[in-house]
Amino acid sequence: MFKSRILPLILGLTLAPGAALAAGGSGYVEDHNFSFEGPFGSYDRLQLQRGFQVYHEICAGCHGLKHVAFRELGSETGPALPEEQVKAIAETYFVIDPDGEPGDMREGRPSDKFPANEGAGAPDLSMMAKGRAGFHGPYGLGTNQLFKGMGGAEYIRALLLGYTGEEEEIAGNILYENTVMAGGKISMAPPLWGDDVEYGAFGGEGYTPPEATLEQQATDVAAFLMWAAEPKLVERKEAGVRNVIWLVILSVLLYYTNKKLWAPIKRKQV
Repeated sequence: MFKSRILPLILGLTLAPGAALAAGGSGYVEDHNFSFEGPFGSYDRLQLQRGFQVYHEICAGCHGLKHVAFRELGSETGPALPEEQVKAIAETYFVIDPDGEPGDMREGRPSDKFPANEGAGAPDLSMMAKGRAGFHGPYGLGTNQLFKGMGGAEYIRALLLGYTGEEEEIAGNILYENTVMAGGKISMAPPLWGDDVEYGAFGGEGYTPPEATLEQQATDVAAFLMWAAEPKLVERKEAGVRNVIWLVILSVLLYYTNKKLWAPIKRKQV
């Protein structure tokens, strides 16, 4: 009785084609095959570079990235930007000078973290992808994340693509219709329109970037924010694979050791 009622419910919620309803009442979120999904997935270096360009030129005006250090942009499993570019990027930001007087600012260095941006009252994006990673599935169980790899990156991508173009003024505030937000309204104006950036600033010589369409920009910045929240994702996966291999080898050795130790006793019993 229990299996006959519960299993169809779970299957219906986890295998719905391409999307799921969020536990908090949010709208339709489409699945997307990011390169970092799955046990052997890894970040696409060029995609992270494009995503950082979108963040740097569009999102950084309102949103901070306070848990990410500039030097991490040079990570080999991340954006892998050259040291000179990392230093130049850090210098475009101003951070609090710990050695100066209260309130003194200085140019950023690779060892500094991205400054917090609290002026617009917008949330910090450092952990946004991780914070939204478990929203799929029945009552927040995250079953779509388990079976499909759906998580925070899909949510961010869907949110950026979920604007309908309709807006409404409520109590003096402009709210924008968005198919992903709970209640269907969001106070943030559409940040991307397509062709907001000119891709190619970080790709290197001979690199032909894709067209900066709205969907492409949303996908790239979602991937970058996933990396910002999980910069050691690839290393953890590699460690997990190594541990599984060692467990398999150890299990085989224990099996044959056990068989050898008990073989004489079994022969006597026979």
